[in-house]
Amino acid sequence: MVLNIPILLISVVLFFVLFFGIGFLLNMLLRMSWIMAIIYPIVCVWIIAQDDMRLIDYFREPASAFSKLGSEVASLQVADITILVSGLAGAITSGIVIKMLRKNGYQMF
Repeated sequence: MVLNIPILLISVVLFFVLFFGIGFLLNMLLRMSWIMAIIYPIVCVWIIAQDDMRLIDYFREPASAFSKLGSEVASLQVADITILVSGLAGAITSGIVIKMLRKNGYQMF
């Protein structure tokens, strides 16, 4: 599949903003600054291997599940990795922003 530059740029911005927003809201509600950065790898596994394995299979059959996941990760294109990394950057940025806001005296909920 060929991914052109405008679609890649829109996807990168979309993933950054999406996971920044989700992370910011979770940080406000749960008062855990890094919750989305911790949850994000699980979301990535779900995005990468959504057709092959269920989440419970990673606990029931870890050897086969992680080997399939490894082959799926190895077959990712550069554009896919860029999009996923931008989501991780958004999740980490939301943790940094919420920490800075709390440090400056803003109390959310």
